[in-house]
Amino acid sequence: MSTPGRTRPAPDPWKGLRGVMAAVLILESLVALLALLVVTKIGDNGGPLGVGIVLALAVALIMAARFLARPWGLGLVVALQLVMIACGFLSTALGVLGVVFGLVWAAILLMRRDVARKMARGELPSQRN
Repeated sequence: MSTPGRTRPAPDPWKGLRGVMAAVLILESLVALLALLVVTKIGDNGGPLGVGIVLALAVALIMAARFLARPWGLGLVVALQLVMIACGFLSTALGVLGVVFGLVWAAILLMRRDVARKMARGELPSQRN
């Protein structure tokens, strides 16, 4: 219910996009943890070091969700994607997952660019009166 004479602040488009990015990071961390089953059962997995690397990567992905609002947050996400792709030496499955999630992040960054362009032109629904 709105009060006469008071206007609601315009919704922040970046807040919604950060929510999507955080959800993707959490999903990616869960997939990395599920990949532990593959890493420990198939091939030369690096032993306890390989398990530790995958666990550290999963924790880093979860923690990165906290820093998405920071200017360097997306750089951290890109670095973590490169680490996940590099983990392909432990298991091919991790490398493939890194590439798949890398493509997801590329799509998210394209959407982010599109939102920034529309915002600069004043075309977002929240900017229209």
